[in-house]
Amino acid sequence: MSLWRQIPNIEQLNATLRNTIGEQLDIRFESFDAESISASMVIDPRTHQPYGLLHGGASVVLAETLGSTASFLCIDTSKFYCVGLEVNANHLRGLRSGRVTAVARPVHLGRTTHVWDIRLSGDDGKPSCISRLTMAIVPLGDKPLPAH
Repeated sequence: MSLWRQIPNIEQLNATLRNTIGEQLDIRFESFDAESISASMVIDPRTHQPYGLLHGGASVVLAETLGSTASFLCIDTSKFYCVGLEVNANHLRGLRSGRVTAVARPVHLGRTTHVWDIRLSGDDGKPSCISRLTMAIVPLGDKPLPAH
Protein backbone atom coordinates (compact mmCIF):
# COMPACT_ATOMS: atom_id res chain seq x y z
CA MET A 1 0.00 0.00 0.00
CA SER A 2 1.26 3.46 -0.91
CA LEU A 3 1.84 6.20 1.66
CA TRP A 4 0.70 8.92 -0.76
CA ARG A 5 -2.67 10.60 -0.28
CA GLN A 6 -1.99 12.41 -3.57
CA ILE A 7 -0.10 10.39 -6.18
CA PRO A 8 3.04 12.41 -7.03
CA ASN A 9 3.13 13.90 -10.50
CA ILE A 10 6.80 14.59 -11.20
CA GLU A 11 6.11 17.19 -13.90
CA GLN A 12 3.72 19.12 -11.64
CA LEU A 13 6.11 18.91 -8.69
CA ASN A 14 8.93 20.33 -10.79
CA ALA A 15 6.65 23.16 -11.92
CA THR A 16 6.13 24.16 -8.25
CA LEU A 17 9.85 24.98 -8.04
CA ARG A 18 9.64 27.83 -10.57
CA ASN A 19 10.69 31.19 -9.07
CA THR A 20 11.92 29.55 -5.85
CA ILE A 21 15.27 28.61 -4.37
CA GLY A 22 14.65 25.15 -5.85
CA GLU A 23 14.82 26.60 -9.35
CA GLN A 24 17.95 28.61 -8.48
CA LEU A 25 19.72 25.45 -7.28
CA ASP A 26 18.40 23.30 -10.17
CA ILE A 27 16.51 20.94 -7.87
CA ARG A 28 14.51 18.36 -9.81
CA PHE A 29 12.02 15.83 -8.54
CA GLU A 30 13.08 12.54 -10.10
CA SER A 31 10.90 9.59 -9.09
CA PHE A 32 8.73 7.99 -6.44
CA ASP A 33 7.51 4.58 -5.39
CA ALA A 34 5.08 3.33 -2.75
CA GLU A 35 7.50 4.15 0.10
CA SER A 36 9.77 7.00 -1.04
CA ILE A 37 10.32 10.01 -3.26
CA SER A 38 13.56 11.33 -4.75
CA ALA A 39 14.96 14.58 -6.07
CA SER A 40 18.36 15.77 -7.23
CA MET A 41 20.32 19.02 -7.22
CA VAL A 42 23.22 20.30 -9.27
CA ILE A 43 26.69 20.51 -7.72
CA ASP A 44 28.38 23.54 -9.30
CA PRO A 45 29.32 27.10 -8.25
CA ARG A 46 25.66 27.80 -7.34
CA THR A 47 25.82 25.16 -4.59
CA HIS A 48 29.52 25.28 -3.65
CA GLN A 49 31.03 26.65 -0.47
CA PRO A 50 34.27 28.71 -0.86
CA TYR A 51 36.49 25.59 -1.04
CA GLY A 52 34.70 24.10 -4.04
CA LEU A 53 32.67 21.51 -2.14
CA LEU A 54 28.90 21.13 -2.00
CA HIS A 55 27.70 23.57 0.67
CA GLY A 56 26.04 21.89 3.65
CA GLY A 57 23.28 24.48 3.55
CA ALA A 58 22.51 23.58 -0.05
CA SER A 59 22.21 19.93 1.01
CA VAL A 60 19.72 21.01 3.68
CA VAL A 61 17.73 22.99 1.09
CA LEU A 62 17.45 19.84 -1.03
CA ALA A 63 16.47 17.73 2.00
CA GLU A 64 13.83 20.19 3.23
CA THR A 65 12.40 20.75 -0.26
CA LEU A 66 12.01 17.01 -0.76
CA GLY A 67 10.72 16.20 2.74
CA SER A 68 8.24 19.05 2.91
CA THR A 69 6.87 18.12 -0.50
CA ALA A 70 6.58 14.51 0.64
CA SER A 71 4.55 15.61 3.67
CA PHE A 72 2.30 17.74 1.48
CA LEU A 73 1.60 14.65 -0.64
CA CYS A 74 0.55 12.70 2.48
CA ILE A 75 -2.02 15.10 3.91
CA ASP A 76 -5.59 16.14 3.14
CA THR A 77 -4.81 19.61 1.76
CA SER A 78 -8.46 20.65 2.05
CA LYS A 79 -8.08 20.45 5.86
CA PHE A 80 -4.35 20.80 6.63
CA TYR A 81 -1.09 22.38 5.59
CA CYS A 82 2.41 21.47 6.68
CA VAL A 83 5.40 23.51 7.81
CA GLY A 84 8.91 22.57 8.84
CA LEU A 85 9.61 22.33 12.58
CA GLU A 86 13.18 21.08 12.61
CA VAL A 87 15.80 19.91 10.15
CA ASN A 88 19.25 18.52 10.84
CA ALA A 89 21.98 17.09 8.68
CA ASN A 90 25.10 15.02 9.15
CA HIS A 91 27.54 15.67 6.32
CA LEU A 92 29.47 12.48 5.63
CA ARG A 93 31.68 13.35 2.67
CA GLY A 94 32.30 16.20 0.28
CA LEU A 95 31.13 16.37 -3.32
CA ARG A 96 32.57 18.69 -5.98
CA SER A 97 30.57 18.14 -9.17
CA GLY A 98 27.69 16.28 -10.81
CA ARG A 99 24.36 15.93 -9.09
CA VAL A 100 23.45 14.95 -5.56
CA THR A 101 20.36 12.76 -5.23
CA ALA A 102 18.15 12.66 -2.15
CA VAL A 103 15.67 9.94 -1.21
CA ALA A 104 13.03 10.67 1.46
CA ARG A 105 11.32 7.92 3.44
CA PRO A 106 8.88 8.43 6.31
CA VAL A 107 9.92 7.55 9.84
CA HIS A 108 6.62 8.70 11.35
CA LEU A 109 3.40 9.91 9.72
CA GLY A 110 1.30 11.05 12.64
CA ARG A 111 -1.77 13.20 13.01
CA THR A 112 0.17 16.36 13.96
CA THR A 113 3.75 15.62 12.91
CA HIS A 114 5.66 13.83 10.18
CA VAL A 115 9.32 12.80 10.47
CA TRP A 116 11.33 12.06 7.33
CA ASP A 117 14.67 10.32 6.85
CA ILE A 118 16.41 11.84 3.83
CA ARG A 119 19.59 10.27 2.43
CA LEU A 120 21.77 12.17 -0.03
CA SER A 121 24.36 10.57 -2.29
CA GLY A 122 26.65 11.57 -5.14
CA ASP A 123 26.66 10.26 -8.68
CA ASP A 124 28.71 7.29 -7.45
CA GLY A 125 25.89 6.26 -5.09
CA LYS A 126 28.02 6.76 -1.96
CA PRO A 127 26.29 8.57 0.93
CA SER A 128 27.17 12.23 1.37
CA CYS A 129 24.60 13.43 3.91
CA ILE A 130 21.88 12.07 6.20
CA SER A 131 19.12 14.48 7.16
CA ARG A 132 16.04 14.27 9.35
CA LEU A 133 13.12 16.63 8.85
CA THR A 134 10.20 17.10 11.24
CA MET A 135 7.06 18.66 9.82
CA ALA A 136 4.08 20.10 11.70
CA ILE A 137 0.67 19.19 10.29
CA VAL A 138 -1.57 22.17 10.98
CA PRO A 139 -5.35 22.46 10.54
CA LEU A 140 -6.20 25.15 7.96
CA GLY A 141 -8.54 26.89 10.40
CA ASP A 142 -5.77 27.46 12.97
CA LYS A 143 -3.87 30.00 10.91
CA PRO A 144 -4.80 30.61 7.31
CA LEU A 145 -1.98 30.69 4.79
CA PRO A 146 -1.38 34.07 3.14
CA ALA A 147 -2.70 34.50 -0.39
CA HIS A 148 -0.11 34.53 -3.17
